[in-house]
Amino acid sequence: MTGVRIAVVGGGIAGVTSAYVLRQRLPDATIVVLEASDRLGGKLRGGDIGGITADLGAESMLNRRPEAVELVRAVGLGDKIVHPAQTSAGIWTRGAIRPMPPTVMGIPADADALATSGLLSRAGVARARVETGRGVPPTDVSVGDFVRRRLGHEVVDRLVEPLLGGVYAGHASRLSLRAAAPQIAALAADGPLLAAARAHRAETATRAAPVFAGLVGGLGQLPDVVARASGATIRLGATVRELSPGVVPGTWQLVIGPTSAPELLLADAVVLATPAAPTARLLGPVVPAASRALREIEYASMAVVTLAVSVAGEDAGLLTGSGFLVPPVDGRAIKAATYSSAKWAWIGDAAPPGVAMLRASIGRAGEEQLLQRDDNELVALAMDDLRTATGVRGPLAAADVQRWGGGLPQYAVGHLDRVAAIEAAVAGVPGLAVCGAAYHGIGIAAVVAGATAAAGALADRLAGGIDGAGH
Repeated sequence: MTGVRIAVVGGGIAGVTSAYVLRQRLPDATIVVLEASDRLGGKLRGGDIGGITADLGAESMLNRRPEAVELVRAVGLGDKIVHPAQTSAGIWTRGAIRPMPPTVMGIPADADALATSGLLSRAGVARARVETGRGVPPTDVSVGDFVRRRLGHEVVDRLVEPLLGGVYAGHASRLSLRAAAPQIAALAADGPLLAAARAHRAETATRAAPVFAGLVGGLGQLPDVVARASGATIRLGATVRELSPGVVPGTWQLVIGPTSAPELLLADAVVLATPAAPTARLLGPVVPAASRALREIEYASMAVVTLAVSVAGEDAGLLTGSGFLVPPVDGRAIKAATYSSAKWAWIGDAAPPGVAMLRASIGRAGEEQLLQRDDNELVALAMDDLRTATGVRGPLAAADVQRWGGGLPQYAVGHLDRVAAIEAAVAGVPGLAVCGAAYHGIGIAAVVAGATAAAGALADRLAGGIDGAGH
């Protein structure tokens, strides 16, 4: 098949992965990636903080899931793959950073370790030991409601909530058990939650592969490298305002740019690798059922505050482990902190002596008012919480605030049914595919997997002559 024209809308990791997969499958295709902003990468972004290169967005990818690390190797970055030097995280609650006991997405795998951690009250530990109910609910429920009924509210408040907040910036009372915490649903299918969690931890402990991976120099470099490997034409500042069927049957017409100077682009196929809201807008006239379902997906905003802090003298030994999570019930500004220079050896090596690189996450769903504060206020809030939590008193050397407005999709109850309806509606329209964090997971590996599947299926249809106008 030659001469097929494909437009990929969105230049995040989903979009550039789609372009790369399409190039592998259809080497003679003309592929263009249309990105509305002035850079590729979406929530993958690197920057300079006090002379040190660091990730300002996502900093790690699942290593035990193959899709992301395989992509990294395929585009020539395999020699930069590294794993965390420190993996032990704590939970800052009840006045101290307490060791996180073994869990599976917040479900305790060792009740004795839970008791000694001090995370829960004695009554909370006793309640967790006496599980009520069995099996997986016949219909989707929220993670919070499910775990609360089984193990009590303290397990939700002090374990499940901070873990979900670290991933989705959401709340357990609204997030779907089946979509946002399938690990917990799988435990419930295996029997009592604590026993199933203990067995799962014992099984995974035998695996040699580390759980997470990063890249020397940061994950922020990955999108540009994937884009170059795709051989696609990259257009930045190219906002796609409209999508409609082309004059030639089986083709598409995209309207790009401002209303005062619209540009028409014709394509035989289109991949929409954009968040739910812009995807819904573009699909409104052509796939209204998918558009309606996409409009139901809400997003949370957050900010990542990256800090270079002096830890010389008495502060030198205060930062141990890889960082900590914060339960929302404690009312702190930050929801998580990472000791980047301890977690990633390449950052520690690059940092000046006596300087630690730290990251703090601020913002959960429904906390937009907090994020309306200016950058200096967010830095001050993060530093206040970090000083209170760790005891570090050294001065701040440099700081950066990266805001991710509407950056994290919320997998509300019923999310899997919603996604199934979207994908079924889109599949019925020739030459069209959707992918991204809104559908089957917000981690890098999950997004790469979704983009690979969507682009691969589209390539199969194009190559088989099912889509397109006689190509």
